[in-house]
This record gives sequence, structure tokens and C-alpha cells, in this order.
Amino acid sequence: MDKISIFGLLIGLTAILLGQWLEGGHIASLLQLTAFLIVIGGTAGAVMLQSRMSDFVAGMKMLRWVFVPPQHDNRKLLATLVNWGHQSRRGGLLALENVMNAEKNPFVKRGLQMLVDGAEPEMIRRAFELDIDAYESSAKAAAKIWEAAGGYAPTLGILGAVLGLIHVMENLSDPSKLGAGIAVAFVATIYGVGIANLVFLPIAGKLKRHIHSEVVHREMLLEGLVAIANGENPRLYENKLAGYLNG
Repeated sequence: MDKISIFGLLIGLTAILLGQWLEGGHIASLLQLTAFLIVIGGTAGAVMLQSRMSDFVAGMKMLRWVFVPPQHDNRKLLATLVNWGHQSRRGGLLALENVMNAEKNPFVKRGLQMLVDGAEPEMIRRAFELDIDAYESSAKAAAKIWEAAGGYAPTLGILGAVLGLIHVMENLSDPSKLGAGIAVAFVATIYGVGIANLVFLPIAGKLKRHIHSEVVHREMLLEGLVAIANGENPRLYENKLAGYLNG
């Protein structure tokens, strides 16, 4: 569980609501279903219009990463790569066959399969670079739906405010309703700007960070597999791969 994401969201919402209360406003006045539907529904429609279905669905599934991020233990991976190197130097690359059969991660298993099959180091590098590039491209496209939502939401908030003001103008004959009507109209702007900057854009930023971590993890695995295929001394490539621990 990513506690900082939960704390950040709670602090942001509390600051807004507390500010409203300190200014003498009523928190209940910020709860407007119509404004919420205009902003969220309009934003969702705009994002779906610009996105492929696969990217939209993947982006929605990635939302859980904000609170339950994928684990990338590069120190553990480094120790594993060094261990594989020692095994291959003692018993040859075929000694990794049992490790390959027990591996559940398809990306890792594919690399071990290529090692066991005696693939050339450059072939392994080319294959995995294409795989990493394809993963990064598709993952970033999925994460961008949240960035797009952060761009559309403020505009939809303004649209909601204008629609509210139109309703106010239709009731100019009753001045007693003008103040409350205008206040309600501008709630849509609050929703648009607030949700964009407190929710959508931060989600996009965090997802991009997790994607970067996954790419670094895969690049580290690639370099380790190539080093093993080249028969390099595990102690030597251990020092080289240590640079990924800060990635």
C-alpha cells in the first residue's frame, strides 16, 4: 500500500474543505450532483473519444498502481543475476534450465529460455530491447488517459459554470435566486480545476514514475542476461549493474 498517495489525497481534500469552512462557507454548498456529472461525464467522454479502447481500459486498470504499486526489487534482481551467473559458470547455460522451468514471470522466463537455447548475446539484446520499447510505449499511452483527463476537466468545469449562468439569466425576474444560482454555477469550475490538479494529473505523474521503474527493472535484467550469455565474471557485472539500483 502506497501510504503517501493516500495521505496526499486526504491532505489535499482536507485543505480545500477547511479553507471553505474558514472563509465562512458551507461545505454542503460544494456538493452539487449536476456539476459533478457535467465535469466527470464530459471528461470521461472526451478522453474516450481521443483514446483507443485498449489504452483506455489499460489506463483504468493501472489506477490501482497509485495505491498498490508494482514491486521492483532491483537489489533482489541483482543478487539473482549474480547467482545465475555462478550457476552457468559451474554447469554451463543448461544448468539454468531448472530455474527457467520454475520461473513464473513470462518476461524473465523468456530470457532464461533464450540463454538455455544458446542464443547469441546480440540476439537476446535485440529481442528484449524491442520488448521493452513496446511495453514502455503501450504503458505510457495507457497512463496518458489520466493526463488527458487533467487537461479536459478544467474546460468542462468552465462549461458547467456557463450552463449554470445561463440558467441564472433565465431567472433574472427573481433577484432572490441570483446569488445562490451563481454560487452553484461556479461549483462546476471548482470541480473541474480541483479534480484535474488534485486527482487526474497527480495520478498521471505517479503512473509514469512506476512505468519508468518497470523499464529500469527490465533493462537491468536485460544487461544481466547478456552478461551471462557472454560468460562474464559475475563479480564484474555485479559492479556494472549496481548503477541500476538508483534508477
